[in-house]
Amino acid sequence: MSRPVAIVTGSSAGIGAATALRFAEGGFNVVVNYSRDPKPAEEVAAACKKAGAEVEIVKADISDDASCRALAATVEKRWGAARALVNNAGTTKFVAQRDLDGLTADDFLKIYSVNVVGAYQMSRAFAPLLRKEKGGAIVNVSSIAAVMGRGSSIAYMASKGALNTLTMALARALGPDIRVNGVGPGMIESDWLKNGYGAEAYEAMGKHYRNNSALEATIAPRDVAETIYALATAFPKTTGETVLVDAGFRLQKA
Repeated sequence: MSRPVAIVTGSSAGIGAATALRFAEGGFNVVVNYSRDPKPAEEVAAACKKAGAEVEIVKADISDDASCRALAATVEKRWGAARALVNNAGTTKFVAQRDLDGLTADDFLKIYSVNVVGAYQMSRAFAPLLRKEKGGAIVNVSSIAAVMGRGSSIAYMASKGALNTLTMALARALGPDIRVNGVGPGMIESDWLKNGYGAEAYEAMGKHYRNNSALEATIAPRDVAETIYALATAFPKTTGETVLVDAGFRLQKA
């Protein structure tokens, strides 16, 4: 392999798309993963190819273990090994925190099946391929919601807290060959949040975030992608950590 390989789940938009492109620009071949509409994934793949990468576009539902193993088999057949896995795919249900009747057990199970179980299944499926390359790394995309207890829903917050614990557990289980770290983004500039909360609420949230964060800024997908890339390619003695990318919102402005 002349170029290492990075797999980014949920990479047809947002953080995932920015991350796939960042790896392509960094000299990696890339797997672009989507679960529904192939057109955005094809656009991301075209940008990655323009940056010099070979690209495999794969439709896969990471909550299904067979799909995770099939994705790993596809990568092994084409390239033989992998250097980085980014567990970015995630889901939520937008429910006000005080509305306890707005979430059902099925809602929790659906959210956990992607945000936690999916990350575990992908890590298990790709561990053998990551061990074939020196410097193999996994990066899990968590959220500031995990440490602040505020977010799109209680189920989402809880799932990201579980993902942070999974990051530590996998770091122990997969070391010393594979490092496992996470990123916890703050408020992302995205259509996903805008559509989920509604345009008016989204704008109000952004203003509140900028007014109260130490760096007076919200977070662009590329900001998170840069941190993911750094965790995967540098910091050889760092594992089991989840790094906040929140412009200092947790600190609050003095």
